Amino acid sequence: MAEQVTSAKATAKTVRIASRKVRLVIDLIRGKSVAEAIAILKFTPRGASPIVEKVLMSAVANAENNFDLDRADLVVSEAFVDEGPTLKRFRPRAKGSASPINKRTSHITIVVSEK
Repeated sequence: MAEQVTSAKATAKTVRIASRKVRLVIDLIRGKSVAEAIAILKFTPRGASPIVEKVLMSAVANAENNFDLDRADLVVSEAFVDEGPTLKRFRPRAKGSASPINKRTSHITIVVSEK
């Protein structure tokens, strides 16, 4: 007897935004219903909001198409951000010296499941 799948997942890898900035947005939607989470993301004035919204929509699409789950019953059960690879660059400074610049990236994961 096959077990009923009740969750779907989506990830965005190596997104060019620091993970600590994305965590501020992710914390707003964790545990909320999908409709509420989308509404929150639409009106959150942060750079990470559209990226997180895109990943959330992908997770919802995966749930609908791959597992035949109903969109109205979905909840953001897990949402987390991991640090991705860092692009290391240098900025020229006074007297021929240089200072490092770290361009950080993140891996965003969102899991939606049925209530």
